[in-house]
Parts: sequence; structure tokens; C-alpha cells
Amino acid sequence: MRAVNLISLLFLYCSLHAPHMTEGCSCAMTHPQDAFCNSDIVIRAKVVGKKFVTVGPFGTIRYTVKQIKMYKGFDKIQHVQHIYTHASESLCGVKFDINKYQYLITGRVYDGKVYTGLCNLNERWERMSLAQKKGINHHYQLGCGCRIKPCHYLPCFVTSKNECLWTDMLTHFGYPGYQSRHYACIQQKEGYCSWYRGTSNRDRTTTNATDP
Repeated sequence: MRAVNLISLLFLYCSLHAPHMTEGCSCAMTHPQDAFCNSDIVIRAKVVGKKFVTVGPFGTIRYTVKQIKMYKGFDKIQHVQHIYTHASESLCGVKFDINKYQYLITGRVYDGKVYTGLCNLNERWERMSLAQKKGINHHYQLGCGCRIKPCHYLPCFVTSKNECLWTDMLTHFGYPGYQSRHYACIQQKEGYCSWYRGTSNRDRTTTNATDP
């Protein structure tokens, strides 16, 4: 029964988060800040091993990781050694290369184990922008009380002071878009949230809720 409940939870999570799609697995576009804030665990790690712990249509893969840095989840697990995911990509299972790359890995914790999938944010570290890396390190945490509001078609507006309007879907045919790669939605004074870009001391700007 516990396994069935876990599978149901993973399907629910896959239906709500992140920008991937394979046959049988469909996920909504998610700004990396939301992916960070909605995750129990966020780490940078190298995947060093792989083992099928269960087989069959609902098989599970256990990846062994060498954790490099933990950004979120200290209250859940002190040090991550294993990551679990579905063996099938059609069930939102994620594939990692072994002993090749450093990955940013996000996931949820169930019964002391870390689970991830295609609908979580899992990306090779070198492919992430400088602003995204800074967001993972610090800025995204400052905006977890904000709401990033997707704009799929015009007109669209913010409806409360804690919203940032996310317009990547209007200007980009692929993912991620410019706001996803370069901006964080940060809470300012009096509870207002606005887009923030801070990649260096010479390139640090705060914009209003509808810009960029």
C-alpha cells in the first residue's frame, strides 16, 4: 500500500511541475525558483552508480551520488547518498549519466529517501546560467513567499502585490526562457515582490512586477 501511495504522489507531482514531456509523462513549465521552493531537497552532486532495486512496469532505479553541496533540505537529510526514480521515462523517471557530469538535483523526501523525476528540476550544472546558480545559492530562497504567475496569452496582469508576471511563454518557443535563466522573483519592502537580476556587482537590477 505504501508503494502505491508513493507512486500516486509522484504522478501528482509530475502533473504539476517542470518543463519536460515524454510519452505518458507530461509536466507543466515551471520557473526554476518554483522548482527550488517546492522541493524538499536541492543538491549539486555527481552520479557515480546505478542499480535497479525493483523491476517490472513500476520498477525503481536507485542512483548513488557523491554530494558536492546541499542548498536545501538540511532539516530532512544531512547528507544524500542515494536518489530514487522510476525506471520508465513514461512514468516520469529521470536518466542520469554515470561518472560524467555534476548535476543540480531536486526532489522530495518520503520515508527518509529522496525521490526525483522528469517533473523535478534536474540539470547538468554547467548548463545553468550564472543567475540560476546564484538563485540556487541564495536568491530563490528569498522569494519562496512570492508567487510567479505564468502569462500564456495577452492580456495578463498581476493581481496581488506578491506576484511576478512570468512572460517567457509569450516570447520563447522553447524552454527555458530569458526570465527563467536570468531573473528571480524576490520579496521587497512591505511584502511586494518584483523581478531581480543580480549576476555581479556591476549588473544588479531590480525591476517592477511586470518587467522583464
